Amino acid sequence: MYDGLLFLHVLAAFLIVATVVVFSALALGATSDPRVLTVASVLWGVGGLGTLVFGIWLALYVSGYHIYDGWIVAAIVLWAIATELGRRAEFGYRQALAGGEGRADAAVSRAALLHWLRSLAVLALLVVMIYKPGA
Repeated sequence: MYDGLLFLHVLAAFLIVATVVVFSALALGATSDPRVLTVASVLWGVGGLGTLVFGIWLALYVSGYHIYDGWIVAAIVLWAIATELGRRAEFGYRQALAGGEGRADAAVSRAALLHWLRSLAVLALLVVMIYKPGA
C-alpha cells in the first residue's frame, strides 16, 4: 500500500510541476488562450488535491511520521501559499485576456510576478519533501 500511495503522491506532484511549466511559458511571453489557463487550472486542482490527500495519507500510514512533524506542516503551508499565488496569477492572466492593451500589460506583469513567487514556493515545497528537515 505504501508504494501505491507514494506513486500517487509523486504523480500528483508532477501535475503541479506541469502547471508551473505552463504558467512559465505564459510569463515568458507565450500567447495566452483561456483554454490553456483552464487546462493549467485543472492540472493544479488535481495535482494539488492529490499531493495533499496522498501526502497526509502517507503521513498517517507511515509509523515514523506524524501529521504535526515540522516538515509536514511546512509542506502544507507552502502548498497553501503556492495555491493562493497561483490563483491570483491565473486571475491576472484572465484579466489580461479580457482587458485593453494598457490594462493587459499591467495585469500580465503582476500575474508573471505572482507566478514566479509561486514557482519559488513550489521549489521550496520540493526541497522540504525531498530532504524532510527535522525528520
